[in-house]
Amino acid sequence: MDIKRATEIIKSLGVVGVSYEGNPVWLENINDQNNTVKVKDIKTDKELNVDIKDLKED
Repeated sequence: MDIKRATEIIKSLGVVGVSYEGNPVWLENINDQNNTVKVKDIKTDKELNVDIKDLKED
């Protein structure tokens, strides 16, 4: 995924499926200085900072 698409998803009013390492996540916010995204794992509620290129749109 790229930063432009991640931004579109965060601003979207709909629900867009995104996964990290095969697990569904919710995008919280973007750090565009280092291309990372704070995500919340939907199954475990754990928050992670991940590289934006490691996210996959489902």
